[in-house]
Amino acid sequence: MTQFSVPWQPTRRVEYGPVSRLIASMAVGLYRLLSPFVSRFAGLILISAVIGTCFVVWLHALVFAYVDLHILGPAADGGMTPPTPYGYSSPSTWGLPPSMITPLIEQGGGWVASLSGPLQYLLWPLQFGIVRDVVGLGALMGLFNLIPMYTIWWERKVAGRIQSRLGPMRVGGWHGWSQSLADGIKLLLKEDLIPKDADAVLFRLAPYLAIIPSALAFVALPFGATYVFRELDVALIFTLGVLGIEVIGVILAGWASNNKWSVYGAMREACQMVSYEIPMGMALLVPIVTVGSLSLRRIGDVQSDGWFSWLAFSSPFALVAFVSYFIASLASCKRAPFDLPEAESELVAGFHTEYSGIRWSFFFFAEYAAMFVVSGLAVILFLGAWNSPLPSSWAASVSDSLGEGVFARGVNGLLFSGPIWFVAKCVFFLYVQIWLRWTLPRIRIDQVLYGCVQVLLPLTMVLLLGNTLWVWASTSGDTSWATFARASNWVVGGIGAVFALMFPAIAAYGFYHRRRLVGNLVVDALPGS
Repeated sequence: MTQFSVPWQPTRRVEYGPVSRLIASMAVGLYRLLSPFVSRFAGLILISAVIGTCFVVWLHALVFAYVDLHILGPAADGGMTPPTPYGYSSPSTWGLPPSMITPLIEQGGGWVASLSGPLQYLLWPLQFGIVRDVVGLGALMGLFNLIPMYTIWWERKVAGRIQSRLGPMRVGGWHGWSQSLADGIKLLLKEDLIPKDADAVLFRLAPYLAIIPSALAFVALPFGATYVFRELDVALIFTLGVLGIEVIGVILAGWASNNKWSVYGAMREACQMVSYEIPMGMALLVPIVTVGSLSLRRIGDVQSDGWFSWLAFSSPFALVAFVSYFIASLASCKRAPFDLPEAESELVAGFHTEYSGIRWSFFFFAEYAAMFVVSGLAVILFLGAWNSPLPSSWAASVSDSLGEGVFARGVNGLLFSGPIWFVAKCVFFLYVQIWLRWTLPRIRIDQVLYGCVQVLLPLTMVLLLGNTLWVWASTSGDTSWATFARASNWVVGGIGAVFALMFPAIAAYGFYHRRRLVGNLVVDALPGS
């Protein structure tokens, strides 16, 4: 019998430097030290972390507002902090007006007022725009790392539930909530392998070109009316532009690997990304034409008058444009059923077949961060941004009854407008993307291109033209047309309300029958259940 042997492809082993080894050792030591405590109080720690994150964001805003009032304010009148040529005014806003600082100091008592003087000297560097931006970028990068890490954990849990299993359950105790952290430590410790015939420079560069654009998209993404790192008049163009750069990292990863499966995956990504960006951009022109602005904050502020003011319900064309955008965004993020660039049944792992260790994880971080960004764009452009479905008249009545204090602002943020609403909507669309991945089968590459060129592209062109005529007729001053547009707004909004109420009902049914889906024995036997 003739035996066939597969030639072994040698690889170059790349050792990490002393800094990387030190970080990995510290992470492992810290995890071993804290693992008993984490296992016992896992649920309490997770809840405290969520509350603490909200508090840190609020404290961040408080510090910046304090600097604006007590340091930059006296400088204008010849105070202790004269302006320097090295500082510049940062347009970043962080949610808390300076007028709220003095009441907070007065309500805090004498000890808070006694700290006012030393704080002026301690926080003196924050008057400079470059320092404020460094602090803000640190907070933004922390958020950028948390979102993909817990989205990966959540996807594994949702996939397990859909497939009648439980997913991660051991690491961290409560439903394995720190599994992604443990996986990250593992990837830090794994060796970095580079194929012998690969282009080493491009091979190392590709993961960074994939993850950096996803991080840059968070710069102009507003989480609330005043919670944005850098407010841009062309924020939408900036966000779409940096997301489009990610395809360069994917192409370089496939080309530099010198692997036919990687090259096939990279070429599929290029075809898919270039194709679906056109209908996605056409769909996004619908809310732009309706509002007349490219500013994400301006588009969000327009939708502040409750459910029926959301742009998805402004016309039938806008509602269909929202659905078209969401389908195109799945293709742009390489999510099922459009995950052809990394089709494991055909291409092993696609463009990242040859990657290992921390570089391999960069591609996943980029994908999940892009999922949050495209979900955020859908929420801002179509579904009310950071505004709740409740009408603004209710918010005005609440403000009249509670006043303008800190408590009133907190109630307004929970009920009517705030970052919590924005994040909750984005999380919902993340769930929908995860749900579709583990429900729908993968389609062929010819079907992907057919759906783009012959379905979505002509559809979005018709939607753009129809919505433009709709906006023109609405601004013409015709009373009969205004009545018809208002009636259609209520009809489309009612359809959206029906679908919005269906999802909690389905979720409640699944939760009620969860043991029937998974099995009593499995649920009761595993630790953390």
